[in-house]
Amino acid sequence: MSSPTDFPEPALISVNGVELEVFEAGRQNAGNPIVLCHGWPEHAFSWRHQMPALAAAGYHVIVPNQRGYGNSSVPSEVTDYDIEHLSGDLTALLDHYGYEDAVFVGHDWGASVVWGLALLHRDRVNKVINMALPYQVRGERPWIEFIEELLGSDNYMVHFNRQPGVADAVLDENTSRFLGNIFRKNVPAAPPEPGMMMINLARAQTPLGEPLMSDGELAVFVSAFQSTGFTGSINWYRNLDRNWHILADVDPIIQKPALMIYGDRDLIPKSDRLAEFVPNVDVVSLDCGHWIQQEKPEEANQAILNWLERQGAG
Repeated sequence: MSSPTDFPEPALISVNGVELEVFEAGRQNAGNPIVLCHGWPEHAFSWRHQMPALAAAGYHVIVPNQRGYGNSSVPSEVTDYDIEHLSGDLTALLDHYGYEDAVFVGHDWGASVVWGLALLHRDRVNKVINMALPYQVRGERPWIEFIEELLGSDNYMVHFNRQPGVADAVLDENTSRFLGNIFRKNVPAAPPEPGMMMINLARAQTPLGEPLMSDGELAVFVSAFQSTGFTGSINWYRNLDRNWHILADVDPIIQKPALMIYGDRDLIPKSDRLAEFVPNVDVVSLDCGHWIQQEKPEEANQAILNWLERQGAG
């Protein structure tokens, strides 16, 4: 399942006040669900290498385009993209299929949602497998304020919040170039212009690194964002401080078995406090950049399947 023509046909499923475009594999494995949650700026198609492997291992693989992406609903209100809504979509998806809980796998922003899901809906999460983004410790100050002090006002997450609509327009106008530039293998230790990184990537004539995917694969992402625009997906970032408040009184410790997979060349730093907040975590590092499951599909699949086997799952 490595080309767009091999990818399964989706279904539109009404959950939690929205419609989600959902792709499935291994329906014959009903009763053993695993839910794969994509990151930004991605699509369910980013899991194309994992779906057949997990189905072959005995899992019912459920892969939504989360709200704001693909043919899923794109609500207009910014607050409709907070962690309560995003995690609520996933629990409602479990309800739709009649599952009490599932293994949840997340990459990038999808990992953030899975961490939040494990905090807000503990009984719906069987195990956690996350890539790229480790558990983010809730500090004393809201996240955007903290990031701005640490990395400056030009940081793209700060810019998304402080200047709403500006980056959205630039990315919308340069969708193909932006996605072609950002989806590269072996992201270096630091970009040449770390400030307005996303806007720079949308305008850069000479991208860094090797292409991550074929032109046909990239076209799936480009077509999706040309249809939706970027605002819905960027609104996830505009809820970082809201999420900080939502999680204020939540027990921050995740006791569920967890696997954290890092890319050694990723820009996102590894956490030195992961085991403090996720005590039952195992850690694997792969020699790649940020797009772990697409850069190293076989290695990522083996890491996931070996860990699940050790957990007695599958």
